Amino acid sequence: MNNNMNDKELIITTIDKYTDLQKIKKANGDHKNAELDYQIKVTLAKLASLGVSVEDITIE
Repeated sequence: MNNNMNDKELIITTIDKYTDLQKIKKANGDHKNAELDYQIKVTLAKLASLGVSVEDITIE
């Protein structure tokens, strides 16, 4: 049995993380959170490296 994630599972999991982080940021309102901002940047970089465009899933 292979316990490693396949590419599709990795992409789905990373998208889920990105959307969760966005929801937290939106719920924080104007409150600054450097760690949250950093986690969002890292997750965006991971998605970009996987060839995923986040244009359509980014909360304004």
